[in-house]
Amino acid sequence: MSTLSPAVLASRAVLSSIDLSKYDPEQSRLMDERCILVDEEDRALGAADKKTCHLMENINKGLLHRAFSAFVFRPSDGKLLLQQRATEKITFPDMWTNTCCSHPLDDFEEEKVEEEQLGVRVAASRKLEQELGIPQSQTPIDQFQYLTKIHYLAPSNGVWGEHEVDYILFLTADVTVTPNVNEIRDYKYVDKAELQAMFDNSGNTFTPWFKLIARDFLFGWWDELLKCKDSHGQVSAKSLAGLVDGSKVVKMV
Repeated sequence: MSTLSPAVLASRAVLSSIDLSKYDPEQSRLMDERCILVDEEDRALGAADKKTCHLMENINKGLLHRAFSAFVFRPSDGKLLLQQRATEKITFPDMWTNTCCSHPLDDFEEEKVEEEQLGVRVAASRKLEQELGIPQSQTPIDQFQYLTKIHYLAPSNGVWGEHEVDYILFLTADVTVTPNVNEIRDYKYVDKAELQAMFDNSGNTFTPWFKLIARDFLFGWWDELLKCKDSHGQVSAKSLAGLVDGSKVVKMV
């Protein structure tokens, strides 16, 4: 089946491009990074630059790439660190989302390693530093707890969008945030009630993947995290090991 799947066919097609000169120069430069193309079962097919991967013209043909969504919780109270994406972002600007959402890159050999989700863990640590200024010493890759991976499609503004197999990673850590203002407009820690109030406020906008994860998974997993405090009253993402069967891609609609 996979050899005839839309993702496989799209990865073999001649792909369109677009002029990025009207966009922020730094964000345009990052669009040259190469994402890992995958099929619907997350089997690697090759690579293409972010610009190609995020054009709706290609997404509508089935082009699909690998991504991650990292959720960083404070150990002392279990609050979740959110970010608001910068206005300069080419896709989904100014929207609130989970701590960090990005891609393992074909540009780095280690980020292509699939065993034990090593590649996405390495990418998550790298991007937490690049976007939020969190030192990588505070986000050791063996402390990320992988939960599952979702397949979703979401348009951004007609030209751009996302079509990803997105690995969901939880991390509990005390982190030092020094935001990259080209990436992040704002950030805050929230508990469950505060996040729900943000969702209920029509003045806020949220990335589509964050809304999907929150709708189907986040609050239940958050409950489990808060139940598993250690003898010092701290929560640990590693306590969620085995909570979910992460071996299959979950299709989200």
